[in-house]
Amino acid sequence: MTPTPLFFLLLLGLMGARATVDLRTAAAMAAGLCKTRPTDIVFIVDSSRSVRPSEFEQVKVFLAKVIEGLDVGPNATRVGVVNYASRVKSEVSLKTHRTKAGLIKAVTKIEPLSTGTMTGLAIQFALNVAFSESEGARVKSPDISKVAIIVTDGRPQDNVKEVALRARDAGIEIFAIGVGRVDMNTLKQMASDPLDDHVDYVESYSVIEKLTKKFQEAFCACSNAATDVVFLIDGSKSVRPENFELVKKWINQIVDKLDVSEAKAHVGLVQYSSSVRQEFPLGRFNNKKDLKDAVKKMAYMERGTMTGQALRYLTDNSFSAGGGARPGVAKVGIVFTDGRSQDYIGDAAKKAKEQGYKMYAVGVGNAVEDELKEIASEPTGEHYFYTADFKAMTQIAKKLQINICQEEDPCECDSLVKFQKKVEDALQALTKKYILYNG
Repeated sequence: MTPTPLFFLLLLGLMGARATVDLRTAAAMAAGLCKTRPTDIVFIVDSSRSVRPSEFEQVKVFLAKVIEGLDVGPNATRVGVVNYASRVKSEVSLKTHRTKAGLIKAVTKIEPLSTGTMTGLAIQFALNVAFSESEGARVKSPDISKVAIIVTDGRPQDNVKEVALRARDAGIEIFAIGVGRVDMNTLKQMASDPLDDHVDYVESYSVIEKLTKKFQEAFCACSNAATDVVFLIDGSKSVRPENFELVKKWINQIVDKLDVSEAKAHVGLVQYSSSVRQEFPLGRFNNKKDLKDAVKKMAYMERGTMTGQALRYLTDNSFSAGGGARPGVAKVGIVFTDGRSQDYIGDAAKKAKEQGYKMYAVGVGNAVEDELKEIASEPTGEHYFYTADFKAMTQIAKKLQINICQEEDPCECDSLVKFQKKVEDALQALTKKYILYNG
């Protein structure tokens, strides 16, 4: 029983998604094939008197739809909900519900408090209580993300800047959603960097659902996908030693996002300047600690910039069976450079993409954007990044998402069979309506 493109197109229609949505991601999310990274998520919801009861119902629908797209479970995503106005009320703690159905049912029962707007107090409560181990939060770890999603429609009656900073310093990533006549400066004071990714505005509660897809995808990582990832790092003399250390930290930021293991993500590292040097091949390290330690030990080459030669090494060696690459596994190349290549890159860049590798190009300083675009996979806007300053590379690490969803055998995947049955039922209902309408 193989799902047809018609099923996926219908899914998009039912989800209200835009035409630019990736079909595979949408289908995999709906079928439960994409799993969310282990995350502790706390929604902090404004229910002050300016939020009318009907509007608060729309907020609850938004929460329920985001939860629907998460991989809820004790070892996956845990969800809490904090309700606030002049006071703060814990509606759902991170330890309360371990199933999606239980969570959504609890959300539907939340009632508005209908008083003032003490947003700072709510953030402090989240920091001290909601994200505490006694309430179900997990011990701080690079493998566990901590996320707060604040929804508010007004100007807070207390200070938010300092308490939000303390929360971010404690490792909590903050998303701020503003509605209607919200104070945008307040949202920026609360949210994590980069603000473009963490601040959202909708003109009314009636359209808050349009943010659902963004948050579903923000937490989607495909745990069933094995991926071979190779970093191709420019070690030319123009980088300079202090910036090369920043580059190594940037690599490890991305490694933190990957599910590094024998069965899942394998990572290789190649440095280039006037020549090419393999630092370590794919599969040598199968845990994040050893991998990150090896990245930290990489010595700076400090010569020219032969990016074309490096790309040829990637296609001929790094992604070969002899280089540790696994047959039938998705291949991702991440190329970093800070300047113009001293050799021709066109043929090697074309070959990498023709062989099916997903290529990301990251440039800093004097990197040439036309070269970055030539290296990057389509659509280039999603696969090449540029910043003038090495210190801003952390923002690129946050934006660069390596999510490769590989569909399981539909005949062996219960979740996909159930998903297809739902779509078939929807098609039959639509067909009946069509017959009645035209009868």
